[in-house]
Amino acid sequence: MQRHGYGGTPALRYRYRVAGCVLLAVHLLVVGWLALRPLTAPWVTAAHLEPLATIRADLALGPWEAARTIGGGVLPFAPLGVLLPWAGGRIAVSPLGSLTRTVFTCAMLSLALQVVQSGVAGQVLDVDGLLLNLSGVTLAHLAVVPAVRARLRRRSDGDPTRPLRREEAPKGLTPTIPRVGIAP
Repeated sequence: MQRHGYGGTPALRYRYRVAGCVLLAVHLLVVGWLALRPLTAPWVTAAHLEPLATIRADLALGPWEAARTIGGGVLPFAPLGVLLPWAGGRIAVSPLGSLTRTVFTCAMLSLALQVVQSGVAGQVLDVDGLLLNLSGVTLAHLAVVPAVRARLRRRSDGDPTRPLRREEAPKGLTPTIPRVGIAP
């Protein structure tokens, strides 16, 4: 039987996946609501399509303001780096494949959110927002997911509910049929 879960009973593995899916849905709803709120601004700049231009402008404002604005771009999507693999529920996967799937999925979600957000009053399309979202997802995924999966694999490999095989004692010679000769 192939094992795809977190160890334990199938009901427990199912609960883990359902919890991951619920947390993922709640997080996406909160991020979507926060990103699509209209901002009151007397004027709106054009779309920022030059990579790293907004980040350079934020760094020019000083360290505290830069940390606040860059952190505001990194943190909202960072939990998706953990929640997407958790909702997937697989522990025996390639770390590079998992990272690639997670980052690609978050890139598409962030791009869709940026495009929809550009239609809201006071919001503009920003390529640096997309880059910051992806860096948050990548950092969270690399910091948490491989270690947690390794721990879960170790726990499921040493599962105490499975009986261990003992070596059987030899019971004598293997019976042979005298009419069959040995192959050359």
